[in-house]
Amino acid sequence: MMVSQKGKKTKGTQPSGHRESAGRRCALDRLRNIGIIAHIDAGKTTVTERILFFSGRVHRMGEVHQGTAVMDWMAQEKERGITITSAATTCFWTERQINIIDTPGHVDFTMEVERALRVLDGAVGVFCGVGGVQSQSETVWRQADRYHVPRLVFINKMDRVGADFDAVVTDIRERLGAAAVPVQMPIGSENAFSGVVDLVEMRAFQRDSDKADTAPMVAAPIPESIAVAAERARAALCERVAEADEATTDAYLLNPDLTPDQVRAGLRRATIAGRLFPLLCGSALRNMGIQPLLDAVVAYLPSPLEVPRVRGHHPRDGEIVERAADDFEPTSALAFKIMSDPYVGRLAFLRVYSGQVKKGQNLYNPRTRKRTRVTRLLLLHADAREEVDTLYAGEIGAVAGMHEIGTGDTLCAENQPVVLEKISFPQNVIAMAIEPRTQADRDRLIEALESLTAEDPSLKLFSDAETGQTLIGGMGELHLEIVRDRIEREFNVVANVGKPMVSYRETITRPAKASHVFDRVIGGQRHFARVDVEVSPLERGAGVAVTGKPAETDIPAGFRDVVEHGIRDQLATGCLANYAVTDVAVKIVGGEFDTDNSSDIAFRTAATLAVREALQQAAPRILEPWMLLEVVTPEEHLGDILGDINSRRGSVREVVTRGSTQFVRASAPLAALFGYATAIRSLSRGRAAYTMEPGGFEIMPSDLQEQLMQG
Repeated sequence: MMVSQKGKKTKGTQPSGHRESAGRRCALDRLRNIGIIAHIDAGKTTVTERILFFSGRVHRMGEVHQGTAVMDWMAQEKERGITITSAATTCFWTERQINIIDTPGHVDFTMEVERALRVLDGAVGVFCGVGGVQSQSETVWRQADRYHVPRLVFINKMDRVGADFDAVVTDIRERLGAAAVPVQMPIGSENAFSGVVDLVEMRAFQRDSDKADTAPMVAAPIPESIAVAAERARAALCERVAEADEATTDAYLLNPDLTPDQVRAGLRRATIAGRLFPLLCGSALRNMGIQPLLDAVVAYLPSPLEVPRVRGHHPRDGEIVERAADDFEPTSALAFKIMSDPYVGRLAFLRVYSGQVKKGQNLYNPRTRKRTRVTRLLLLHADAREEVDTLYAGEIGAVAGMHEIGTGDTLCAENQPVVLEKISFPQNVIAMAIEPRTQADRDRLIEALESLTAEDPSLKLFSDAETGQTLIGGMGELHLEIVRDRIEREFNVVANVGKPMVSYRETITRPAKASHVFDRVIGGQRHFARVDVEVSPLERGAGVAVTGKPAETDIPAGFRDVVEHGIRDQLATGCLANYAVTDVAVKIVGGEFDTDNSSDIAFRTAATLAVREALQQAAPRILEPWMLLEVVTPEEHLGDILGDINSRRGSVREVVTRGSTQFVRASAPLAALFGYATAIRSLSRGRAAYTMEPGGFEIMPSDLQEQLMQG
């Protein structure tokens, strides 16, 4: 693994030799689209800042704790020292273009990770050398699995007290089920951490103590104290690569001591195929291990040419369509993020999968069935913009001024349309009431909420049928707090907000059948219909399924859409407390119509009331959201932490000990966790920390359900 030196070719926007005759900034095989993903506070933004510095993209390193990080550009990010929105940038390393998206680590903003991974070709998972696999680490890893994204693993903070390289490797393999294979091993740990051993080339890289912290690590002999361990680790690396890559197996059988080129080639193929995950280590805050990480991104993560062709379907006939990463293929691009910019207006972040997006070009949006003219194209560097004339296949950029485009929309050539796979978003678990403080603010508040929900599809606006209040649903308390803050700062609207409220759901616990006949005279005209339905419970998290194709003699084809709409109307309002029904299958089993008197309104109403009656007979229950909780605490406060979790109706799943630190993994209902940040600080004198993420919905105890319905 070559540790590149910082020089003129890696600075600026384009090294010499990168521009081709067609105007492309970088050849496709030299392009890498990667994301930095991790649990909150694992150090991913610090890693990104060091990547930008050592690649020459910036000339001064920003610090998260000082609010000077380039990638954390929002005022709320600078104040809180966390990443809230994913930010994109570009740098160059050894004549390769690396497009980077730095993603949030807080669970409330996991949607940002979801849509970033949807368009990336590779990722770097950052893990804390002390904490190992934490709750959000598991979430982002599963998200990357869902999109089949090849990954590197970087174990950060190896200089911290309690850092344990081997324990984290074991944690990754056991908790994530990931075939992580170390290509480096640390030289020392905690305060004694001084460098890494490259197991591919079998040489050490350490910082020259006579040089500044910003100087590159230099090659050095492997310390004698770890030479034997390094030999064993390299033998294990060769064996794992040979097992995972058939092309390497023959060479390994001839000589188990594979050459560096053989290891790199086999490891690259296995990484791109998702069979192995190369594992590196370092300390981003002390600028150690970043250049080898950049070399690994180039060596092991794929270019757009090495990932499967993007697949979609034709908007009219549904036929599967594939597009290759080629500038001369028909244009196809996915809008994966919408953002409002005070200077350039509405921005849509694009990943161009095939063809070219040019200024002045007309692109077709299959969702709206409209053509839109491209007026401005931009390359991104956090909150900075660089205007360009063309975005090429494989690139990530933004288009300004397209007001009807939404997150997940496809932009394509109208004569060869395609609809690419959309992005899935999680369900809300919390909501708060919001209203303007004065009548004059009403229109501006509506404008602000519409803008924010367009940017963030995990935000939902809806009305309370009983109170008439406007509610905004989100992913957690912090998520809603940031929304309120942005409304005040960016839109200059002072709003009154209520306390956060839990977003409950309804479900059923047994099958039931019902039939409803609608037969009324409305406006002098008789309306008649009968709908028969069956409802049955589904496993938790399955959502809603509406099935059934009754005979034409029961319900004619022309009325079936309105019957389904009636069913879904009722499922959206429930039968107990006006909460949406989930984890339910509804089957239309029959019905009756009258040639002269049946109508859309009759069938829709009959379907709605039939489902309501069936739900009432199926032992309905209220579901409440549960959270997966991870608490990191000193040993002396463990008893108080466990007692508090039990008092909140929580369940402790495991307690893991690492030195004097205890890792408590538990689950608890969201309703019992409001104000938990204050409580845990009080219990531990400010020494414990916690994170939580949605863990699904569970049936609420009967006594609490009665209290909820009464109050």
